[in-house]
Amino acid sequence: MKLTLANEITILRVLLIAPFVICMLKIHDNWAMRYIALAIFLVMCISDALDGYFARVRKQVTRLGSFLDPMADKLLMACACILLASPRTAVEGYVLPPTIVVLIIGKDLLLLLGFLIIYLITSHIHIVPIFAGKAATVLQLSMVAAVLLAPDIHPHLPLWWYLARFLWWLAAVLAVVTTLVYIRGGIRYIEAFEAQANAKG
Repeated sequence: MKLTLANEITILRVLLIAPFVICMLKIHDNWAMRYIALAIFLVMCISDALDGYFARVRKQVTRLGSFLDPMADKLLMACACILLASPRTAVEGYVLPPTIVVLIIGKDLLLLLGFLIIYLITSHIHIVPIFAGKAATVLQLSMVAAVLLAPDIHPHLPLWWYLARFLWWLAAVLAVVTTLVYIRGGIRYIEAFEAQANAKG
């Protein structure tokens, strides 16, 4: 199977997670590491928009891409949230509360569980992006960027402290809403599948 340009960009995004994590682990040892981590993170954010754009424009939407793209987002956010919540790797004054981490990563774990349940019941891969899910991803990416930029912006704009906290709580609330919407959609898909199977039987 030949990889499309969109799939190659998505795979690059997955590979960039490793250097991002390495830089974050050294964020307090070398002042430059935060900037490098931020640069890598921004490249991943841009690539997230580009792979979807190329897939649509070139009409190269694939099942592999439909699986890899959200997986890349979830891996990145899981790593970023855990690192920003740990005192060793967090940005000073902007340590992410454990509740935020649990809600954001918990959403992804529940969605993965739901994906497996649907596949076991229907033998179909059912991935349907929704607006709430895309909005949650954008908010989470903005939250991480806001925290990484905080040491440069906060001295000139003290309100940044409140903005960052507003973003991470809003991202957590939207993560919960997204989870509920996906759960409802998954239940309806299973019910429709079983009704169709009973009708054929």
